[in-house]
Amino acid sequence: MKLPSNTVWSDRKRTLFGLPWSFTRYILTDDKLLIVKGIIKQSEEEIRLYRILDLTLTRSVMERIDGVGTIHCCSSDKTASEFDICRIKEPRKIKEMLSDLVEKQRISRGVTIREEMAPNLYDTNHDGAVDSVEK
Repeated sequence: MKLPSNTVWSDRKRTLFGLPWSFTRYILTDDKLLIVKGIIKQSEEEIRLYRILDLTLTRSVMERIDGVGTIHCCSSDKTASEFDICRIKEPRKIKEMLSDLVEKQRISRGVTIREEMAPNLYDTNHDGAVDSVEK
């Protein structure tokens, strides 16, 4: 597979001892993440970076021994709401790079993330509506 011209990072899922003996490939460009799986029947998942909501880095004992880690991603993408970038080299560096690119894409597209917060502590009705508070 030929890499896109705007590729920022590319790697394969690592297997035993951190060796790239896998048919899963990750390609990060400045605006999307591609996850290519398979050799005979290939599938390619494309996730736009501005849709990624949360990143979590996990490293089991074996992953630390092998020098790899897994980045768990939550996104607003309909087909890939949660996915993992499994067993990659330099996972902390890649997570930070991905986080920076996600933020850059959100800013360039004017995308904002709305978070639902717990009901206001002063809300006596507990129905989600905010009551006015006088001082």
